[in-house]
Amino acid sequence: MNFKDFTDKIDEIKSTKLGGLEAQFIMAPKLRLKFDKEKIVASNPRKAAVLALFYPNDKNQTNLLLTQRASYKGTHSAQISFPGGKIEENDINLEATALRETWEEVGVRSSSVEIIRELTDVYIPPSNFLATPFIGYVTKRPKFILNHEVANTIEILITDLLNDKHLTTVNLSTSYMKNIDVPCFKINNHIIWGATGMMLSEIKELLK
Repeated sequence: MNFKDFTDKIDEIKSTKLGGLEAQFIMAPKLRLKFDKEKIVASNPRKAAVLALFYPNDKNQTNLLLTQRASYKGTHSAQISFPGGKIEENDINLEATALRETWEEVGVRSSSVEIIRELTDVYIPPSNFLATPFIGYVTKRPKFILNHEVANTIEILITDLLNDKHLTTVNLSTSYMKNIDVPCFKINNHIIWGATGMMLSEIKELLK
């Protein structure tokens, strides 16, 4: 998708009804499906926010930024995610959290980002976070500066996200589940699943 075509659709993106849980659950692991609203509230999850950042590449095609987490002794080690993290005391709201974390993790200045809208919260059982996604854009490709939390940036074309041939299922074992088949996006040999896959699924439905 040409970046001008994307920006021309922003008003429509702002006003289109979100797919919500129905869109997210297309890509939800079975583990996540066990948690209804009452269970989530009872878990008293920590609040977090992430940013799905759109921008043009050098061919003026619309890209979306993902990151690969650094390896560490923790639940989400080396997984693919959006820039983001938990809310901090000085954040005035969750949008501010998403922008601050994006600046800290990949060096994109908050002032350069235009927020388009907030998406549906995603509950993440293994770490007990309730993450609020935001979508936004910058008008040129950023020069990414990574901090210690991020091993790599992953740039995906919106046309690849919208192409159903990139939907598949993989068998995974992690620190909290063993030999489980999970729905995922497979784009440029990257396996994108879990909460990030659920967020991408809602974004995909919105852009369609």
